[in-house]
Amino acid sequence: MATTPAQRRLADALTALKRLQDDGKTAIKSSDLTRMQRESLVKNGFLRPIVKGWYMPCRPGEETGDSTPWYAAMRDFIQGYCTERFGEQWYVSAEYSLFLHSGKTITPQQVVIHSPLGQNGLLKLPDNCSILDYKAKDFVPAAKIQMVERIRVLTLPVALVRVPEAFFTTYAQDAHIALHQLRDASDLNRELLEGGHSIVAGRLVGALRASGREELAVNVLATMRAAGYVVNETNPFSVAPPTLAFTRAQSPYVLRMRLMWQAMRETVSGCFPPEPGIPSDIEKFMDAVEENYKTDAYHSLSIEGYRVTPELIQKVATGDWNPDSNDSDAEMKNAMAAHGYWLAHNEVKTTIRSILTGANPGAVFRQDHASWYRKLFSPNVDAGFLKPADLAGYRTDKVFIRGATHVPPSQDAVRDMMPELCDLLEAEPSAAVRAVLGHFLFVYIHPYFDGNGRLGRFLMNAMLASGGYPWTVIRIEQRSDYMAALEAASSLGEIKPFAEFIASSMNR
Repeated sequence: MATTPAQRRLADALTALKRLQDDGKTAIKSSDLTRMQRESLVKNGFLRPIVKGWYMPCRPGEETGDSTPWYAAMRDFIQGYCTERFGEQWYVSAEYSLFLHSGKTITPQQVVIHSPLGQNGLLKLPDNCSILDYKAKDFVPAAKIQMVERIRVLTLPVALVRVPEAFFTTYAQDAHIALHQLRDASDLNRELLEGGHSIVAGRLVGALRASGREELAVNVLATMRAAGYVVNETNPFSVAPPTLAFTRAQSPYVLRMRLMWQAMRETVSGCFPPEPGIPSDIEKFMDAVEENYKTDAYHSLSIEGYRVTPELIQKVATGDWNPDSNDSDAEMKNAMAAHGYWLAHNEVKTTIRSILTGANPGAVFRQDHASWYRKLFSPNVDAGFLKPADLAGYRTDKVFIRGATHVPPSQDAVRDMMPELCDLLEAEPSAAVRAVLGHFLFVYIHPYFDGNGRLGRFLMNAMLASGGYPWTVIRIEQRSDYMAALEAASSLGEIKPFAEFIASSMNR
């Protein structure tokens, strides 16, 4: 069939857009595309304006109010827009600098930019966000600025000195993590001495001591007093920070996971009935798992957007499905998803059997979860929808969660976070906590390009089984409640709605 001129223009525009995205761009400048390419992409729903001269990629058919494209593009836009306006003469506020140093995945609705070229102007952005460009009279030298997540931030010691005292109460977890990023006291001492910050020094000494960084607190206090300053120690935290069992600086993402687990576990535990315990009749328990397979597969795949029928699931499970039949691409992909789910489900059953016969649940998950992923997507490789390299393992680029303000951490952070998740699962005594926080943090990390929701629910059920709880189905009819509860945990740190949702689904 011959293509129309409009179709050829769109194909050319999509090719140009793909090149930009392959280069890592999630915010597109007008000059990155020709006028014809830009107009074709906007008309067909592949681009949406941010402000004049800037666009964000999106999908045709997305609702206008869907914030996913914006939060996917937000940091890239801040970097591109500010660099275009101010060159290298800009950096974000001390508060946002500490957010980025501490691995926070949420960008604040208003980002304050400091620049000698600023005009104290407010730029309104999508989803009630904004940029305030503050005209900086005391612009810091280049040595005190660094790049984090492609954003120009104040170095950690400078940000800690400049951040207001209220930060330690309003954003206690972020402050706690930031203090644990200090490798030693040298640069912090230098910043305090250069500015004569005796009052700030007293605050930071108290904060370091409260956070368990006793050695650094003593060092800062002694250095300031040796230089002739009177330092009165004060603790800016309104609540004592939880203990972190690390003596040296760690990945901020690892610290954040450890703190979230400590803060959330009691809430989760309180939402569940007592553990039934490892069943005496393991075969009967495993039979019940298998009986739930068809219902679970239908709902789990439907939540991810696959159109899978119970009949197709039955064919796959009994071996009656023919992969060589002449189905359409969409039908074939649905069938591949169903086949992969069946293969992965069988792997999860092997994991559960190991747990029920005495293995540590976290240790078995550490060993087995890569196999779950390979089984989930191996049919897509066999059918040619994916390349063999797609089975290699964790993702190698950024990903975004539809409808969420939480942006999963970088691909490099995944390599720190997944071992930490396994450590937390291994050390946790409560099966309910392992199930809820394991599922939540797995999706929070989003370690794979695809399949994270399905794998997270497999993890949840393997951990529920470790306490004798039954296989639990998250139903498609409750998808909006399920996603909202996950978003509350990821973006607001509120785990109770998610724990209650899982507990009620289990009881049902």
